[in-house]
This record gives sequence, structure tokens and C-alpha cells, in this order.
Amino acid sequence: MSSESPKHALFFHFAAVAKALGHPHRLEILELLGQGERGVDSVARLAGLSVGNASQHLQRLCRAGLLDVRRDGKHVLYRLADEAVVDVLSALRRIAEGNVAEVQKLLDGYFRELDSLEPVSHDELIKRMRSGSATLLDVRPAEEFAVGHLPGAINIPLRELEKRLQELSPRRDIVAYCRGPYCVLSFEAVAALRGRGFAARRLVDGYPEWKAAGRPVETARTA
Repeated sequence: MSSESPKHALFFHFAAVAKALGHPHRLEILELLGQGERGVDSVARLAGLSVGNASQHLQRLCRAGLLDVRRDGKHVLYRLADEAVVDVLSALRRIAEGNVAEVQKLLDGYFRELDSLEPVSHDELIKRMRSGSATLLDVRPAEEFAVGHLPGAINIPLRELEKRLQELSPRRDIVAYCRGPYCVLSFEAVAALRGRGFAARRLVDGYPEWKAAGRPVETARTA
């Protein structure tokens, strides 16, 4: 047996994991599951897929070792096999941002038109949380907020923001976040809030990255 064979065998399995990542729907599913475990119906609804299509993607991710699955009565629930999956997604993002012209055009166009200000880092947010100097706003749907959120955050889904502005103090800075660094919910929320005279900025990424970094989180039962 060649001394290279074990390495080739490892690369074969590494390639299988990379191949499983090679679909935009599966990347979005991983982002969703980075927030917490979900059933196929929930994944399908949030990702805008049919249940059958979502199930196929979930099975592919499971076979690649990217997801774990467990049964809760009649329900089958999926979750990330390891928080390192979020790190892989972050690495893909950084590579694409730095080296893919189409990605750079999208960032310079749509995203920076909505928000050209530097986002709030984790360290800066922690300082603000400790001093109580900012309102932390989670603009994801309520079911995602219930699964897990940053400590002390208030939940106003983007679609409800206009009619619930009275719940926010115009005298306090607002830091908004959602599912990740490209989640348009936080971009649009910050743009809307600034248009109404609020001092608002985005968190640099989202709940999955915060959780994967080992930062404290709350659920609807612990908040």
C-alpha cells in the first residue's frame, strides 16, 4: 500500500464534505440551523423550499457529517453536528469577499447602499451590554428568537417594526442583528430606523456567529 493512500483517503472524505456544502440552499439551511435545532417543516418554511426538497438537502448534509438528527416523539429534529460548521461558513464568506469579483460588486452595491457605516463588533457590543448604553434589537421572526437570542435583546420582527417604533427610545442607540452578516433583515431595519431619526447600527454578524463564539445566549424559557 502506498504511503500516500491514507492521505488520499482522507482527502476523499474531505471532498465529500466540501461537495455537500456546494449548494446555496444547503448553505442557507446551515445558517438557519446555526440558530438551533429545527424540524424539516420549519426549515422548509424559513428557507422557502418544499418539504421534500428541504428533506433531501438535510439528508445530504447529515450524510456528510455536517448535521446531527434526533427524534422527539414523532418529530425529527436537525442540528449542527459541531459549532465549527459556523466557522466554515465564515471562512467561505471571507474568501469570497476577498477574491470573488461578483461578491464584491454585491457588497459594494446593494449592501453598502443600505448601510455604509462600520458595524458593531462583538467586543464593542459586550461593552455596551455591560454599561446598558444601547438597545439590542433582534429583528428575526418570533419563532427564531424563541429558539435563542442575545441576552437582553428585544424582539421586533422587521415586518412589525414600523407599527412598533414606540417601543424604542429615540434617546438610546440601537444595535440590530438577525441571522448572519448578510441577513437583509438587519440592513433594512437599520435603514428604516435611521430614516425615523434613530441612531442605529448593525452587529457585525448574527446570532449563529455569536453563539458559535461561545458568547452567552438566552432562550424564551431562560430570558
